[in-house]
Amino acid sequence: MATYVECGQTRILIDPGAALGPVRYNLPPAEEEWAAFKAANDRISAHANHAHMIFVSHYHEDHFRYDPELYAGRQVWAKDPRRMINPNQGRRAAQLWKAIASRCRLDSAEGRRDEFPDVRLSVSPPLAHGVEGTGLGYVAALTIVEKSRGFRFVHASDVQGPLSAVATAYLIRERPHLLYLSGPPSYIEHQIGTPRVEQGIDNLLRIIDATGCRVIMDHHALRDPHHRERFRRLWETGQAVTAAEHLGRTEALLEANRNLLWQDRRKPPARVDRGRLKRAPGSAIVKRRSIRDRAKGGTHG
Repeated sequence: MATYVECGQTRILIDPGAALGPVRYNLPPAEEEWAAFKAANDRISAHANHAHMIFVSHYHEDHFRYDPELYAGRQVWAKDPRRMINPNQGRRAAQLWKAIASRCRLDSAEGRRDEFPDVRLSVSPPLAHGVEGTGLGYVAALTIVEKSRGFRFVHASDVQGPLSAVATAYLIRERPHLLYLSGPPSYIEHQIGTPRVEQGIDNLLRIIDATGCRVIMDHHALRDPHHRERFRRLWETGQAVTAAEHLGRTEALLEANRNLLWQDRRKPPARVDRGRLKRAPGSAIVKRRSIRDRAKGGTHG
């Protein structure tokens, strides 16, 4: 969900991270996924070179990078590392803040507001990463208002459906013209239950009805290879699109179709050792930590 926003002279990079789910269909990432991962990280680095500000909504490793150079010399708003955060994300946050604090102008994001010549920015209080009380923690949503037209873009990251009534009410209050969120995680519907997924669909329909906004729904929703049928009620509104559709590109659901990517190749052992995933193609820009750090997906704690 890395997003780059330009408005006049203001340039903002949101959630500058990319990652691969280490296991899907009991398979590791395919070569096509590693290539897409490298390309995404290279694009993020290129856009960071132009950004004046970087915003980090939470500390799942597909939403930020540890690389201090990415943030150097920029204004950075990042989710509070001590408030409404679970232990895993708290440790990652502490590591990131320690690495970049002396390299940038770093502030806790929640509730922050600021104004620039071209835009007004405001950040939500902590919103649930899915249902209230979830072990996955909380995220911060960023609202960007273009002064000249009053156009309102809200990046709501991993609120999922939203599944939370609190997040739903907040997003309605923000009255976006364009809303970007991750969508209900139907790919794990067998774990969370059909009522949860339906609740997420209903909440997003409520936001669309109340605000008339256009919605970019991607990330969690598109891990489901059957998302067209599962979210038919949303697509049929004509107001919801995928990120690829918004950009006029062809969808490439690599993780959702990982089993198909592997079907004509020699498959790896059924039990995948996460610590032994093969290395990604080399990149001068992507700084390698461990395979585990680079390959994590967005549903971990």
